[in-house]
Amino acid sequence: MKILLIGGSGFVSGTLARTAVAAGHQVWAVTRGHKPLPPGVTAIVVDRRDRARFASAIEQTGQQWDLVVDCIGFEGDDARQDIEVFRNKVRHFVFISSDFVFDPAHRQFPQPEESAHFLTEGYGGNKRRCELEFMEGDTGRMAWTIVRPCHIYGPGSQLGCLPLHPRDTNLITTLQAGQPLKLVGGGHFLQQPIFARDLAELILSCAGNSQAASQIYMAAGPDIIESRHYYSIIADVLGVALQIEEVPIDACLRMNPDKSSFLCHRIYNLQKLREHGLAVPATPIALGLREHVLALFND
Repeated sequence: MKILLIGGSGFVSGTLARTAVAAGHQVWAVTRGHKPLPPGVTAIVVDRRDRARFASAIEQTGQQWDLVVDCIGFEGDDARQDIEVFRNKVRHFVFISSDFVFDPAHRQFPQPEESAHFLTEGYGGNKRRCELEFMEGDTGRMAWTIVRPCHIYGPGSQLGCLPLHPRDTNLITTLQAGQPLKLVGGGHFLQQPIFARDLAELILSCAGNSQAASQIYMAAGPDIIESRHYYSIIADVLGVALQIEEVPIDACLRMNPDKSSFLCHRIYNLQKLREHGLAVPATPIALGLREHVLALFND
């Protein structure tokens, strides 16, 4: 396939680029040129925020793509740009949203794709506005799919999940020093982390799948775990004991009212992915985190 990535040098986009190249696809990436792209990826150097230059740069390629993936879209204007620029240039468009679109006060367990309660502010609210652009906009003959990943982990990123230890560059040294990790609620919130390569395979499997057209999917891993178990796996790989200092939930919310989306159970049913014949994430959390930890030592 001919694949274009909006973004290509970041964690998720870079993993997707490498996975696509390894599968034999031709890959382009829109980049500002500040970071190197993975080998085998053709750069389109332009800032997507410069709307006119972005449209011109895409037009000048003269390409028609089988798949375009927006890895960095964050505002409604980004999604409108996607539709306006690509609806006549791509067969299938995938937009990476987030599981933070849901109002945490009204979550279900497991949380289905559909809900009557979405956020309207902050990161989750912005991602939801992007989704609505695709759902309500004129996408022409362009098929589109939205994926909502939860916590994404794997080589290419730092370890640690929010809040208090987000992509924590000091996490390994903290654990090795025997210092406690500050976990909200003692780390008992449930989550379902997805390995980055699994997310990449899921996205690639959307292309050409008619059942995936005009659909939204939750993107999560196969294992539902307590957040504290995420860190205990890392500690086991390092051969150290995990020490936890519990941070009261109400205290954390008082200090960080914008972090409520992190302070809840985030679990999902992947049956819709199976029913539609998509690549279902399958990497066990223990294996994925082990690879992630070892990759940091090799960097």
